[in-house]
Amino acid sequence: MGHGKKTSLKATLQSQQSRLKTKQKVAHAAEVAGQKRKSQNSAKGKGPIRRPTISFRPIDKILLIGEGNFSFARALLVDPPSVLEHLPPANVTATSYDSEEECFSKYPDAVEIVEAIRQRGAEVLFGIDATKLQKYSVLKGRRWDRIVWNFPHAGKGITDQDRNILSNQRLIVDFLRSAPHCLALGPMPTIHASRKRDASDSDMDVPSTSTASNWRGTVLITLRNVSPYTTWDIPRLAKIPPKPSKIGEEPNPRYKLLRSFVFHRNIWKGYEHRMTKGERGHGQGKTGEGGEDRTWEFCLQD
Repeated sequence: MGHGKKTSLKATLQSQQSRLKTKQKVAHAAEVAGQKRKSQNSAKGKGPIRRPTISFRPIDKILLIGEGNFSFARALLVDPPSVLEHLPPANVTATSYDSEEECFSKYPDAVEIVEAIRQRGAEVLFGIDATKLQKYSVLKGRRWDRIVWNFPHAGKGITDQDRNILSNQRLIVDFLRSAPHCLALGPMPTIHASRKRDASDSDMDVPSTSTASNWRGTVLITLRNVSPYTTWDIPRLAKIPPKPSKIGEEPNPRYKLLRSFVFHRNIWKGYEHRMTKGERGHGQGKTGEGGEDRTWEFCLQD
């Protein structure tokens, strides 16, 4: 990226620090209050039952970005949650930034996994840069209901924290700039509050955005909700992106945050997060200590 975007992101980062300190104080107070309420509810035997959120519908066309060893694609296709049992494999396109050779070298288990999902009928693509989706002829003219990137990371091994944050913020901004070329067009979805669970409910909270099949596509980004990932401030980058790096370029697209929810790895059977450097770097997906995995779901603003 050019100097212009770097300056904008630095300004964003500087303003973040005081804002994040305030957020952390508020979050800590809320956490203490929440634990107190939870303890009280538990004592009364009336604690709410929270069920995992499934952000897909069986009719969705899904584009998976940065798939690593493709174990999430396998979980989605081979042994999915019950609400997705009828998802057509042809609706899923799973991509990797690495070439096929690089992928199989970094993640040896990917060989068997890719074969399994191809046999199911899903599309697998290698060498796909998430920041340049519009450049690939295989993707041009196609639209997806969900574009999903689980645990994105620039993978540059930068030790300086501020530079590392900026590197990953640039990655996210460029991805969000590229994604509209592949998102389904339509009216803006509306998220409805889930009703209380009763004994007849399933164990999954399925999308309640609309019954229509032609609403606007959404972007889902999942990260560990702990430092340093929280300092990337993804919701702000999506809603108030920095100015483009070159004069004359169109403004970066603005997104609306539809919802965020806990990402439960255990409902995706066989899914194992792999770090960008792969097994050669002994990466086993330790993305921060404590906290939770959280998904943010966005759609383009009008």
